[in-house]
Amino acid sequence: MRIVLAAILYVAIVFAAGFAFGTARVLVLEPRLGETFATLCEAPFLLTAMVLTARSVPARLRVTPAVGPLAAMGVGALVLQQLTDVALGSLLRGMTLRAQLAHLTTPAGFIYVALVVAFAAMPVLANWPKLRRS
Repeated sequence: MRIVLAAILYVAIVFAAGFAFGTARVLVLEPRLGETFATLCEAPFLLTAMVLTARSVPARLRVTPAVGPLAAMGVGALVLQQLTDVALGSLLRGMTLRAQLAHLTTPAGFIYVALVVAFAAMPVLANWPKLRRS
């Protein structure tokens, strides 16, 4: 149960940060820099939010510091994040699933995919020094 709660909290915090950063990216940076460079500017802030959240949430919820539980947290969070992202893309931006998938083939989409992979892996990576070796 702690892993599920950790995944939900991890998604909630990082998604909220991403929503705030994304709003600034779309409204301020994209008109000036274009989509790809704006996305590159946003990426370090998202990675920082991921690292800080992936370190603090498992510690706060006492998730066992081992690869299995932390990987389960990351995969669970990834599923929740993708469901939320697709739903909001449809509701807020009017994008069909096909359009959202097509966006992944753009340079900005590749950056997004890299960030999503980092998001899923971050609970393990950010806690690597503390992992129990068995």
